[in-house]
Amino acid sequence: MRNSKQPAVRAEGLRIVRGGGRHGVVVIDGMDLEVPPGQVVGLLGPSGSGKTTLMRAIVGGQSDVTGTLEVLGLPAGHPDLRRRVGYVTQSPSVYADLSVIDNLQYFGRLIGASQEDATRALADVDLTRMADRRVGVLSGGERSRASLAVALLGSPDLLVLDEPTVGLDPVLRRDLWNLFHRLSRSGTSLLVSSHVMDEAQRCDRLLLLREGVLLADGTLPELLERTGAADAEGAFLTLIESMDTPMDKEPVR
Repeated sequence: MRNSKQPAVRAEGLRIVRGGGRHGVVVIDGMDLEVPPGQVVGLLGPSGSGKTTLMRAIVGGQSDVTGTLEVLGLPAGHPDLRRRVGYVTQSPSVYADLSVIDNLQYFGRLIGASQEDATRALADVDLTRMADRRVGVLSGGERSRASLAVALLGSPDLLVLDEPTVGLDPVLRRDLWNLFHRLSRSGTSLLVSSHVMDEAQRCDRLLLLREGVLLADGTLPELLERTGAADAEGAFLTLIESMDTPMDKEPVR
């Protein structure tokens, strides 16, 4: 059941080591953050900033995670979250030799979703007319939308999307963002990663990452006011300069 007060994601002292063993690389060290419920939260930062690693930890797919990481009030990766959390990776996560509808029916059986759920998910991503096409013949954008349809099957409380608009034309990008906001209005919490700063204006709240460090957490107007920048990219650059210059003051939050 969706809880309008409980954070969708809460992390305290989060530490993630990639690679394990003595030669593991610390990707995130001591991060605190919250993802509010029922909002579209943008996780923005350049490639290599730790966005994908953080998302994998949230959905329970990342090893060597310490500290506190709760998702919908439960430890990340808890079995009870399997239907409640939807995850879309950067690469399409559907079978190329099956049709779109066959993929949905297969994954639907794994989580107990109905045929009605599959029909709804197809309509949500505008793939109804392509339901019988084999995924292998679809365009990259269409395959990405098929992966998103799979994630929507269980009407998740939290939807984690890793670079979902990469490679899409402007019309499809607009339509997907409209879908994200429809989902948030229905109570779904969304965490959407991107390295495209102009997508910041489409988010209710922003988490700005660089090299595993959370530079800022706030709304776009808050970040612009605090940095004096004209846009999200300018705010990000200002925060980077602040991070790189030693100073005796608190970081912008």
